[in-house]
Amino acid sequence: MESYALPIFGAGHIPMLGEWLALPLVVLAGSKKIGDEPFNEIFHPIAVRLLEKCDAVLRVGGSSAGADEMVRVGRSLGLKIYANLGEIPGM
Repeated sequence: MESYALPIFGAGHIPMLGEWLALPLVVLAGSKKIGDEPFNEIFHPIAVRLLEKCDAVLRVGGSSAGADEMVRVGRSLGLKIYANLGEIPGM
């Protein structure tokens, strides 16, 4: 996911990954492993909150229930959903 951030930035957008915001908070909350209580209280909820501030979602990579959920939430918010960089304006 991070490899897409620089070209998106270069096209004039501000790329964001929920992980960039969630992971420091997960650590501060005392999470010891993926799926423990502090992780679950922060990781996906912060991504949903972030989507409320975004214009679009870029869905990349393979099978991922979490990524599919972000696409579902993005659609419910009326966001544009892109499947590859070439679909993004300015790319």
